[in-house]
Amino acid sequence: MSFVARKKTDTKKKSPAKKSPVKEREVEEVDEEVAAEAQQAFQNSIIMLPPVEEEEDSGIRSIGLIGDVNEERASEVIYALLSMWRDGIKKPDVDEGKKKTKKDVSELIKLYISTHGGSASDMFAIYDVMRMVKADIPISTIGLGKVMSAGVLLLAAGTKGHRKIGKHCRVMIHSVLAGNEGPIHSLENEMNEIRWTQDRYINALIAETKITPTTMKKLLEKHVNIYLSAEEAVKYGIADEVV
Repeated sequence: MSFVARKKTDTKKKSPAKKSPVKEREVEEVDEEVAAEAQQAFQNSIIMLPPVEEEEDSGIRSIGLIGDVNEERASEVIYALLSMWRDGIKKPDVDEGKKKTKKDVSELIKLYISTHGGSASDMFAIYDVMRMVKADIPISTIGLGKVMSAGVLLLAAGTKGHRKIGKHCRVMIHSVLAGNEGPIHSLENEMNEIRWTQDRYINALIAETKITPTTMKKLLEKHVNIYLSAEEAVKYGIADEVV
């Protein structure tokens, strides 16, 4: 955290300066320019949001997690998932005389994933929301291109039987990375936090896949990035089907 020293203020009262009509007009023009720039920036931010599409006939909704897993991208995915969840559970349980179940694929969310990984905390934020949503609406995860690090858990977190991976997609697993420096006590504190994050990541990945604790330990003990093909990802239970 950085601190900025405050300047000492002069307690002496000063007589108000006379305002110039010309300067007032200049200030108004500057304010209008700032407002216009802010409005344009807001419009650009809307344009940059990932597209969310809905297939009207089937009710299937799609969203993409493309790029690094960071706070901005996590917020986009989370808000989209929550919106889809809210809209999905509001729909009636009876359709054409047939009762819908939680696993009815006519109400399905598709989450496309292509990422090199990113923040563990933002990964867990998306993961926890996925766990809540898929209790009511199935989530189909589709891995494309590369699904690495934080993205692996999110791919595996889809509803069982609805997790797909592209034939040429590469999957990569590794230990939690950290780069800290400072006093020894601070480093020890940070190491404890890293261990906590590592343990949670491993336990979650084991719970969502066919990877056993023994297999996971052997993989991580290699101290290198573990790359898997699409077929190997299915073998380990990270995905269910190669497409």
